[in-house]
Parts: sequence; structure tokens; C-alpha cells
Amino acid sequence: MRVTTAFKRLLHLDGVNVTAVVFGINVVTVDVALKRRRLVCPHCGHETRFRYDTRPSPSSWRHLDLGVWRVHIRATLRRLCCPTHGVVVEAVPFARPGAHLTSDFDDLLAWLATRMDKTSVARLCRVSWRTVGRACERVVATELDPHRLDGLFRIGVDEISWRRHHKYLTLVIDHDRGCVVWGAKGKDSATLDEFFTELGTERSKQLEAVSLDLGPAFIKSVKADGHAPNAVICADPFHVVKLVGDALDEVRRDLWQQLRRLPDDRWAKDFKGARWALLKNPDDLTDTQAAQLAKIRRTRGGIWRAYEMKEQFRAIFAGDLTRDEAAELLDRWCARAQRSRLAPFIKSAKTMRHRRDLILNAIEHGISNGRVEGLNTKVRLITRRAYGFHSADAALALVMLGAGPIHLKLPHERTTVPTA
Repeated sequence: MRVTTAFKRLLHLDGVNVTAVVFGINVVTVDVALKRRRLVCPHCGHETRFRYDTRPSPSSWRHLDLGVWRVHIRATLRRLCCPTHGVVVEAVPFARPGAHLTSDFDDLLAWLATRMDKTSVARLCRVSWRTVGRACERVVATELDPHRLDGLFRIGVDEISWRRHHKYLTLVIDHDRGCVVWGAKGKDSATLDEFFTELGTERSKQLEAVSLDLGPAFIKSVKADGHAPNAVICADPFHVVKLVGDALDEVRRDLWQQLRRLPDDRWAKDFKGARWALLKNPDDLTDTQAAQLAKIRRTRGGIWRAYEMKEQFRAIFAGDLTRDEAAELLDRWCARAQRSRLAPFIKSAKTMRHRRDLILNAIEHGISNGRVEGLNTKVRLITRRAYGFHSADAALALVMLGAGPIHLKLPHERTTVPTA
């Protein structure tokens, strides 16, 4: 078997013939020629049999490694005159437009980036982390389903930090499918307006419920004319309960500072480490945390009242209550919180009264961003790897690959290797 025939079967590149193979030091260069005679625009797919000219130097792409050798694909390409994009280099079937990596190598880097840390990916594939980010952008640009916004009825909106210094992404999650369907840089109302613009008027009318946090920016966008005229706005129970949990944690910190200033540090030592005993669900406590919570209960005081109010508020969402029953319990809780003489809970009660209808909508329609937050746990893990990215588009591409509707396959999973 000739070496060119062997490499044609080994690389399994569509639409090309291997014309020569050059072995160098740790590099194998494979020269290929396109089978087709017609020229294709890489941007719009326009085809023509007339060429503008031929590039004087060959183009090169990095391919999957062959053992310890790097593999480079090399081809001499023609240029065509596209009516829309002008004079461009013809498209090749084995690489995406503007890439110096083959599609197989792009897919491998994108798949690894969602499952490995950046140091491991860069070391294994012998590329820079910025190269991985650009590969993720290309994969999402070609593999993202253009019809993913069809059939949206219940959505959740949330923001997540993808890098330090207050850099955020706004994500839209489909509650029914459990995946991220849209994302953009930023977290203000203008960012969410872009989603409704892309969604269009007809599809916006199909929205039945939108769950979001208590921030005014997203609420302003959802209430805008033509955005979600038939949708019920629901306050996300996760963020509402978290607000009460933050109030409890603030009471705990104030008590901890008071105990530290006492002449006898015995009380401060006993109270140290009580944060998770107070914030965790009672069923999830360890034996040590349960014992510590029992000590706090015996001492009573403001910290125990704060813990009781936190659990009472959680119970409003835990039970199968009607809207009227939930409204009665919520009003009782707000009244007790305002009489508690605990500043964080007084502030929380004012917020609950202000967003009362949104909270009751969530209970009535049974919609929650719990699935969104479950995805956010996965998204946060993914975005930790994006700290090496300096582009929000690359970070968003990584999120869409890891938690979106894209089910990326590895090269050996989507191709059938021909038998000899």
C-alpha cells in the first residue's frame, strides 16, 4: 500500500485526495488536493466554476496528533469572487472558515474544554488556551441549532459571573428542556432586550411564564411592550429564599463580632463555625452541625429567632399550597419579621411585600429556577476554566457547549473508519 493511500484512510478527511506525505522532526505534513472542481464561498455557500486566481502559497491546518507527531494538512487553494463577500479563499470540507485547525481538532478542543482544566487541555493538545477559546467560538457558531428558540413556553433568566471584576453573562434557560438556549455579555435590561429581539414577536407571544430574580433590570425588560405580553412574571424561589438566608447570615456575623469583643473568648469559640449549621437544610446537617444547632437553640436569643424565621419562610415554598394559603403565610411572616427588631429581616420583609405578587405567581404556577441553579452549578464549574479567556464570546461559547443544547461528538464517534 502506498503511503498516500495509507494516510488517506488514516486521516479520513472528506472531499480530498492525499498527494504527498513529508516526514519531518516531530511533524508530519500531508499535502492534499480538493476533489471538487467548483469553488465554494466559505461564508454563504455560493458556488461557481470560475476562479479569481490561485493563492501563491499553500494553506496549512493543524490536525489531530498522530502519536508523538504533529500532523499538518497542507493544500493550495483558489480564490473566487463572491457577489456578497467579494474576493475570498474557497472553502475546504475539513475545516471551518477562518480556522487554522481542522474541524476534528476544533471539536476535540471544545469537548475537552468542558471536561478538563485549561492547563491539562493546553498540555495534552500542545496549544495555547486562547486557541482553545477560538476553537469553542467556531464550534458554537456552526453547531448551535438555529431553531433552539422555537417552542419556548417557560423560561428562566439569570446572570452569572464568568470572570473577576464584575464581568457577567446573562443566560436564558428553557425549563422544559433543561438547557441554556441563549446567552449574551452583560446583566442589564438592554442585554435581555437582545434576547426578545432575536426571539421575535410571534414566539414571544407563546411565553407563558418567566422566572427571574428580584432585580429590577430583568423585570423591566420582560414588562416592556411586545416582549412577553402573555407571560406571568414569577420571582425565583431560589433567590427569594437566598435573600432570607443572607439576612440570617448577617445576623450571625453581627453576633460573632459581639462575642469576639467579650473578655472571655469561651462564647466566641463555641459559636465559631456555626454558619453552615444555621444555613443548611436540617435534613442535611452532619452530627457535629446538629449538635451545634442544638446549643444555639438552648441559648435562644435573636440568632435562634432568625433561624426560625428562615425555616418558616422555606416552608412556604416546600408545601403544596394554594395562592391564598401562601399569601396568608407570607403576610404573617412579613409581619413577624418587621417586629423582630433584627434589621436584616426588617429589610427583607420590605422586599417581600414589594414583590409579593411575583412570589405568589411562582407558588401558583409551580415554576422555579431550581433547574436553572442546578445548571448554574455546572456553568460555574465551566466558567472557572474560562478565567484564561479574555473574550466574553469565548466564555459564552464554553457555557453553551457545556450546558446548552449542543451535543458535541468526538471525531471517532461521528465517523466510520473505512476498512482496509
